[in-house]
Amino acid sequence: MMINKNKIIFIAEAGVNHNGDIDRAFQLIDTAANAGADIIKFQYYKTEKLLIKDTPKAEYQKNNTNILESQFEMLKKLELNRSDIKKIIDRCNKKNIEFLATPFDEESLDELVSFGIKRIKIPSGEITNGPLLVKSARSNLPLIVSTGMSNMNEIEDALGLIVFTYLEKNRDISSKSEIKKYLYTDSFYSLLSKYITLLHCTSQYPAPLDSINLNSMSEISRKFNVPIGYSDHSEGSVVTIASAALGATVIEKHFTLDKNLPGPDHKASIEPNELNHLIKSIREVEVALGSEIKQSLKSEECNKFVARKSLTARKEIIKGTEFTRDNLIALRPGNGVSPMKIWDLIGKKANKNYKSGEPIQNIW
Repeated sequence: MMINKNKIIFIAEAGVNHNGDIDRAFQLIDTAANAGADIIKFQYYKTEKLLIKDTPKAEYQKNNTNILESQFEMLKKLELNRSDIKKIIDRCNKKNIEFLATPFDEESLDELVSFGIKRIKIPSGEITNGPLLVKSARSNLPLIVSTGMSNMNEIEDALGLIVFTYLEKNRDISSKSEIKKYLYTDSFYSLLSKYITLLHCTSQYPAPLDSINLNSMSEISRKFNVPIGYSDHSEGSVVTIASAALGATVIEKHFTLDKNLPGPDHKASIEPNELNHLIKSIREVEVALGSEIKQSLKSEECNKFVARKSLTARKEIIKGTEFTRDNLIALRPGNGVSPMKIWDLIGKKANKNYKSGEPIQNIW
């Protein structure tokens, strides 16, 4: 699927909300496609290569899943295999929606690239995973990088490493200090604008409004001169829509078939009717954003005559009398001499008699 670069790319984040069920994954694909999403994104990982077995659950995972189940056990149940991914890709192709999956280990990344994905999504938790960043950059595919839990220095390090890898194709980095080699050079900015989109993100599930800091989007974009987007974990749609108005070029939002399903991410996701409304609202914002050029529009011309004013005789003015602030007033309609010319008119003599309320004629 080709995506129009002039519009906001909407990624419907299915994540692990399929609960390990391929039929539910198909339902998620159909829902996202019908809602008008550009991309549907899943997660792809080998559990054994993602975490050690005694890794604790995050607090939101404890609240939303079996508390006696380990994170390893939970993720193992939600793991998709190579065959699943092929079936999911086929379904996406049939529904004319781009398939995307977030890799959490290098083997999964290699497999995704071999499937012919059009871009790679780096999740917030992997922004400090140098080897995965290098392997992603070696693919020469565009990268969408989430920045949840990150500060500016960590984002800078990630971008420096990615740019180094793009430019130094025939050698590996020898030390972290080399990351800074291309920072803020012409090559750095050129590659970022071509290959990289950064997503502002707050890695809480759900994210409270006072933790969103949407203004960070603008600061990230300014500092790195890079396309910016937003990965939203807040409840509802208000913040997502606001990000579109603030200039997000890519928007990502978790969705589910039912918030009451068991699993770690359902409760922080929106349901199908909310997804439909959200995408529709973003497309409306997109239309409303329009052009950066401020000009009088054809659609406004009919109102200009009614809403603006013209210089008018405040009282009777005899021919030869000087125009003054006392005998002139600005009144609708706006088809006569603009009130902005009053200072040019004052002191000049009337070239005809004017009745009170009669528009002044252009005497220049």
